[in-house]
Amino acid sequence: MKNVLIVEDHQDIANLVKMHLIDIQCNVTLAADGNQGLQLAETKCFDLIILDLMLPGIDGLEICHRIRKQSDYTPVLMLTSKSTELDRVLGLEVGADDYLIKPFSILELVARVKAMFRRVEALSRQSIDNKVEQIFGELSINIEKHQVMLRDHLVDLTAKEFELLMQFISHPGRVYTRTQLLDLVWGYGHEGYEHTVNSHINRLRGKIEQDPANPDYILTVWGVGYKFNDSFTA
Repeated sequence: MKNVLIVEDHQDIANLVKMHLIDIQCNVTLAADGNQGLQLAETKCFDLIILDLMLPGIDGLEICHRIRKQSDYTPVLMLTSKSTELDRVLGLEVGADDYLIKPFSILELVARVKAMFRRVEALSRQSIDNKVEQIFGELSINIEKHQVMLRDHLVDLTAKEFELLMQFISHPGRVYTRTQLLDLVWGYGHEGYEHTVNSHINRLRGKIEQDPANPDYILTVWGVGYKFNDSFTA
């Protein structure tokens, strides 16, 4: 069974989500404020944390930021009543894997939780040739730590940028369409569609490429999509 922490101060929402997650064989722990949620996140092991953005005490952004400083990686699904692009970007920048805007469909939440579990399991199988660290030219990727180094400097990737990079390095030379990347990395039809993929590719290139306009690692295949440069050998 999967262990899930729900940090949500609205009891009705928390109990509703808990009930549906129990139906998919999850053990669920509830926290009603940020301080309690952070304490649980830092002292117990969870397979997923569902985290409200606005909380009494420490807010969701700060909790997510602190969770990401831990050595073990725990997926985070952020809930927010706000719908501005800035709020979504802030949540993703501090390390949330995904977000849902309130009010949300409980069926969609369950679908996203299942998709996140599938992606984590897929990532755990992507230790290519059972090697924890992959090296491509000046780019070094530690799969277990979700850590990327470029020329011995730590690269600060969001959770989704790391998953996107992992998808590419798992199959160097394979060309992915935007639709395929949406399905493989996001796991469902995500708002923004092609724009979502394009923006993440651009942001990832901005962090790992010496010249993002002329990339060495993530190449554009015009009229098709993107691929990881297979001239680099892990």
